[in-house]
Amino acid sequence: MSQTPDSAVRTYIEQHRAAFLDDLAEWLRIPSVSAQPDHAPDVRRSADWLAAKLTETGFPTAEVWETPGAPAVFAEWPAGDPGAPTVLVYGHHDVQPAAREDGWDSEPFEPVVRENRLYARGAADDKGQVFFHTLGVRAHLAATGRTAPAVNLKLLIEGEEESGSPHFRALVEEHAERLAADAVIVSDTGMWSEDTPTVCTGMRGLTECQIVLHGPDQDIHSGEFGGAVPNPATVAARLVAALHDEHARVAVPGFYDGVVEPGDRERRLWAELPFDEKSWLRGAHSHATAGEAGYTTLERVWARPTAEVNGIGGGYQGPGSKTIVPSSAELKLSFRLVAGQEPDRVNEAVRAWAADRIPAGVRAEITFLPATRPCLTPLDHPGLQSLARAMGRAFEGPVRFTRSGGSGPAADLQDVLGAPVLFLGISVPSDGWHAPNEKVELDLLLKGVETSAYLWDDLAENWRRAP
Repeated sequence: MSQTPDSAVRTYIEQHRAAFLDDLAEWLRIPSVSAQPDHAPDVRRSADWLAAKLTETGFPTAEVWETPGAPAVFAEWPAGDPGAPTVLVYGHHDVQPAAREDGWDSEPFEPVVRENRLYARGAADDKGQVFFHTLGVRAHLAATGRTAPAVNLKLLIEGEEESGSPHFRALVEEHAERLAADAVIVSDTGMWSEDTPTVCTGMRGLTECQIVLHGPDQDIHSGEFGGAVPNPATVAARLVAALHDEHARVAVPGFYDGVVEPGDRERRLWAELPFDEKSWLRGAHSHATAGEAGYTTLERVWARPTAEVNGIGGGYQGPGSKTIVPSSAELKLSFRLVAGQEPDRVNEAVRAWAADRIPAGVRAEITFLPATRPCLTPLDHPGLQSLARAMGRAFEGPVRFTRSGGSGPAADLQDVLGAPVLFLGISVPSDGWHAPNEKVELDLLLKGVETSAYLWDDLAENWRRAP
């Protein structure tokens, strides 16, 4: 099997750079905002545009898949080699809302290049990172003389990620046979910094609940009745106070069951990252770190499960005083989960924990939202090693490893397809996802193209399936 020559790949990318960026700019002009119903035709136009462009790229199959919401795009390009691994690339073509008056220096859907940066909504999140695969696969073919990729290449680009992917899992389940893959490449992520290329190895899961507490049938006089009947706002405060122990450890019995700790090697690799806590705090708009005792800041956000109070309310909130025992109070809690935790078990544990602390005379309604499972790929996984080597060739230097503290639909692909998830992204924190003046660094975008061009050969050579 031929190895993709670096010089040939770089030459091809440079020769086709202008046309690639022109095409990307055309796609970025489509305001595919899934959260706003008025833009539903634009989201559909975005899907149609991408399907046509993937056909033009060379994919023999490129289809728009319908959902009860916004359409997704599926494409497939078989390798023609029965032993080649199958790889599914995931991303999304919808974008966050944006308007000039939000603080943009230019129109958010009129791409502009300033100082070798492309500014537009979706430039980094996620159209730019989806689109680099189109030039990457063409560079891969041109440099190796192939007529088809070295792997069976599939793409699934959804249209509702910025709206919470409400129909994504059902879509994956419906098309599981066609989406079957040995690995999933998620190109909706980023790197540590421009000078420190990194590969993410996992994301945390998420489960959320709302607890509504009902006491008296109406607000009542705190002088006549206070101190003699239960106060739901007080119960809410006690639940919040009981959520963590004195070491900031989640105090829900059974919460940590199954948690997979990071290994010594992964901890050493994280310690090598150029982490500056003061800079991190500025990015967090906070004034001190806090969290579970015995763990570093990076370990807390990447490898430890958490419980957060997202909202608490009850009783009178207006000006002045209103001396009442309120009739109700409410909590909103979220729990980030790590590898080894099962959302259903965590939900049961939280429900039992709350029930044990709610006194007679207070009725609780506990509602859980659909959960997202955690995903984690071991450092020694052959697919992950291929990705790190491909990125190392593109960046001409060492590649380090991180995790993500967030959660996303990638876990649904891992769950339904039973395939490991690998993260290939070139965005950096300054790109401003969801913010005014979102941009992508053009040099890094082309490094993403180059990584994609090298990756397919490396996977095919080092992760052969049994015939």
